[in-house]
Formats: sequence, structure tokens, C-alpha cells
Amino acid sequence: MNVRVRAFAQLREALGADRTMDVPAGTTMSTLLALLGAESVQAKEALFEENGDLKGHVILMKNGRRVPRSEGGTNALSEGDEVALFPPVAGG
Repeated sequence: MNVRVRAFAQLREALGADRTMDVPAGTTMSTLLALLGAESVQAKEALFEENGDLKGHVILMKNGRRVPRSEGGTNALSEGDEVALFPPVAGG
């Protein structure tokens, strides 16, 4: 199944800006992140701590709605879903 992955700011440099990924049916947000992290050392370092946990500042969104970290392993993706990854946002 195909899902769209969009990355912003410094995550864009490591993951690319906007792409479609073909993933197995039943893929969860956590599995998708693991697949992204496995693509390169730069991607892994952008997303994960040394112990393998998702970095605390990465904001996950699915179809325009924020996904709590606690739901990453159970939040299954569907054909055509859009996943967006944001670094921390600050303004002023």
C-alpha cells in the first residue's frame, strides 16, 4: 500500500521533503519510522536517540491530526494516508 511521507525543516534534509512509500498492509506509525530510519545514518540520527527511542522533539501527524507517541505502535496506516514529521516549532 502507498502512504505519503512529508518531512519539514531539518527533518527534510535527512528524509527528503515529500515522497510516497510502498509499505506492507498493517504497517504502523512506529514501523514506518523504523523503515525511514533504516534508510541512512542521517535519517536514523534525525529520528532516533542512541537507545532507539524516537527523539522527544519529533512531532508526528497522520492525515492532518497529531498522533500521540503512545499510539505510534498501534496506529495502523491505510492506503493513501499522509504522515507528516515536524521538528519542534518555535515562534516569536
